[in-house]
Amino acid sequence: MHDIPDMRRALLRWYDEQGRTLPWRVRPEDRARGVVPDPYAIWLSEVMSQQTTLPHATPYWRKFLAAFPTVTDLADADRDVVLSMWAGLGYYARARNLHKCAGVVRDEHSGTFPTDETTLLTLPGIGPYTAATIAAICAEEATNIVDGNVERVISRVFIYEPPLPKGRKGLRELAGTLVRADRPGDYGQALMDLGATICTPKSPTCLLCPWEKWCVAHAKGVETEYPKKIKKVKTPIRHGYAYILRHADKVLVERRPDGGLLGGMLGVPTSAWGEKPIDHSAAPMKRNWEKVGDVKHVFTHFELRLEVFVGEVHVMEEGEWTADISGFPTVFRKVVEAALKTKSS
Repeated sequence: MHDIPDMRRALLRWYDEQGRTLPWRVRPEDRARGVVPDPYAIWLSEVMSQQTTLPHATPYWRKFLAAFPTVTDLADADRDVVLSMWAGLGYYARARNLHKCAGVVRDEHSGTFPTDETTLLTLPGIGPYTAATIAAICAEEATNIVDGNVERVISRVFIYEPPLPKGRKGLRELAGTLVRADRPGDYGQALMDLGATICTPKSPTCLLCPWEKWCVAHAKGVETEYPKKIKKVKTPIRHGYAYILRHADKVLVERRPDGGLLGGMLGVPTSAWGEKPIDHSAAPMKRNWEKVGDVKHVFTHFELRLEVFVGEVHVMEEGEWTADISGFPTVFRKVVEAALKTKSS
């Protein structure tokens, strides 16, 4: 029997005592002192932490807030600068949507970041989870916050059988049965914290869990069997070539089209990426290319294997050249570093 009021009280009590302290979070004791959550800062943190660990995302969050203290500052910034600062966080459509969303808030909301779920869902790049999180934390709206941590907790507590991702809609509806108007922001953050720190994927510390006595999976000793997931297929491999044209300490770069992978980001020229190695005779910029190494990089849905080729020119040709690769996506930094390592050896 799941006593939802008791479950909520136990979870909130645990959160008050043991919930995480995060740079963007306004904890209960902070609220008691009159601190108000900043929806812009919360939004940045949520977008940056999608598919990324918090330790990796936090320095980017600090860097963006220092460079763009308000959403209008972000909207007014050159998009290429924003994309360059995002380099290394991955999932670059998020960066493009970040800049686009900031522009909409500036132009259609007078630079005031919305805090109600309905309006938030109309903004570029903001989905149900992010909208619910901002609305609950910043407007105390009783929304249904469900991320991967929450899915894991709810699936174990109730032994939810339908496998993910197909069963995600029903799991979200089940999580919604616990939502109440009492401290919705703290409740949502507490539930996420529970999944992140106690109800972990492989080694949950059930004896420390405030929901231990209500958890059906724990009672049956099958915690790690949930959530059920459809078996993943083997990660496909794609192949291609990358070309480093060098002049002194500079390399020729190009900006990738918005519509594709790594859209809008600076990188070096490459061949198309395919399931099988392609004919190197199709190389661009006909010249004598020297192979200097191989690079592997894993994206969400495939592994990319690039053969890296280098060419030298004594006079810079037409195009964009740079010696600064800090704004490159990780895969292109690997490519250039492979070439530079060969040059120095």
